[in-house]
Amino acid sequence: MSELDELYQQIILDAARERHGEGELAPVEAGAGAAGAGAQSGPCGESTQVNPMCGDEVTLEVRLSPDGEKIAELAWQGQGCSISQASISIMNDLVAGQSIEHLATLYSYFREMMDSRGAELPEAAADALEDAAAFHGVARFPMRIKCALLGWMAVREATDEALRHLGTSDGQESGSAEDTSQNTKETPEQ
Repeated sequence: MSELDELYQQIILDAARERHGEGELAPVEAGAGAAGAGAQSGPCGESTQVNPMCGDEVTLEVRLSPDGEKIAELAWQGQGCSISQASISIMNDLVAGQSIEHLATLYSYFREMMDSRGAELPEAAADALEDAAAFHGVARFPMRIKCALLGWMAVREATDEALRHLGTSDGQESGSAEDTSQNTKETPEQ
């Protein structure tokens, strides 16, 4: 195993143990005034994804900014293998507080990496993915690709649901990354 592979393995193990973003979104208080939490709260979405082949499961919630441009908050609960749990944890760090457009870009890069079957990543993709680039080696193992994609598919679906609540789920014009997402209930090519 190369030093880079060992580093990537350690990143995945650490992220699986730390589980960044795990929990639930705090409920928005009803009747909050202009200075209250409700005034700053945007639409929410939720997605549950299951990988029956591995037993991985995640329920992910997002709350958008009031204008629907950013992922204001993200929380998840789940169980599964270290690959799925680490991927969700790292994805949380990359997308929480970021724009919907940024999520679309990262999702596209991550999906491209998983579809590459281990081919070298373009430098721009590797740089943008930061620690998520550690899953590059996972792409060589078709049975593990869905594990790595599980949280990414959930955040995409939950974000699209939140955008529908906002009334702006009309594709690229709304900033939705729907155009880069495949049906989240489908199994990626094996």
